[in-house]
Amino acid sequence: MQPLEYLAAGGLATVVIVAFLIATNKAGAGNALVAATLSGAFAGYSAITIWQEGVIQVWVNHTSNLWGVQVWWDLLFAVGIALFLIAPRARAAGMNVPLWTIGVLATASIALLAMCARLFWLERAQQVAGVKPSASSA
Repeated sequence: MQPLEYLAAGGLATVVIVAFLIATNKAGAGNALVAATLSGAFAGYSAITIWQEGVIQVWVNHTSNLWGVQVWWDLLFAVGIALFLIAPRARAAGMNVPLWTIGVLATASIALLAMCARLFWLERAQQVAGVKPSASSA
């Protein structure tokens, strides 16, 4: 296997394991540190990719053939679904959902993971304090 195939296979294996853990976990609470770490790590990987291959390659990858467009649409659907499911909780926690949405639209999973980290942190703070976070929480 080529190095990029190892990266792809490692990502697939990780997602399968995490999906199984999520499906069997009854707690339902997210982990702010895990989400923040994933956001930072993926932002770093994305920065390296952009530095080495340029931004335009994203468009080239997603418009070169039907599979590229299919993957692009899949990403758009996944981001839309995730935002649809997260936005009500984020709004209830006092987050600035329109601002976070701009970040998600600009960076997809990077801002989505950061948004989850912030949401999980606010929900945990609310649970510990027994009060709702203020509406001014970013």
